[in-house]
Amino acid sequence: MKRKDFLNNLIAEVTNFMLEGNPLRLVVSLHQESDGAHLSFFDDRKRNEAELMKIRKALNPVHNRPELAGYYGMMTGHDSSWDARLKLIGWQVKHASVNNSDSGLQIDLWLGSDAFNPADFTIDQRR
Repeated sequence: MKRKDFLNNLIAEVTNFMLEGNPLRLVVSLHQESDGAHLSFFDDRKRNEAELMKIRKALNPVHNRPELAGYYGMMTGHDSSWDARLKLIGWQVKHASVNNSDSGLQIDLWLGSDAFNPADFTIDQRR
C-alpha cells in the first residue's frame, strides 16, 4: 500500500470515528518526514475517563501487527464496531495517545520505522 493511501485510510477511519460524536469542530494535523509521521486529531467534544481509556486501549494493542491490519482493514467495511476498527488502526501505528485537550478530544498517532523518534513530531501545547 502506498504511503498516501495508508495515511488516507488512517485519517478517514479516525475522522469517521470522531464524527460519530457529531462535533461542531474537527481538525486534522499531519507532520511527515521520510521515516515517519505524526497525525493529530482534535474535536470539540470532551470524553469521560472511561471513554478515553476504551479508546486508548483500542489504539494501543499489546502486539502491533501492521501486516494483518492492512489486510483486514480493507475487509472490515463500515459494519464493524468502532472498537474493532480502532484496534485495526492501533495495529498500524507505532503509538497512540488519547486525551481531552482544552476544547475536546485529542488523538495523536505516530507512525514510522524503528529509528523514528516521535518526540521530534509532538505538538507541545505548553509552548
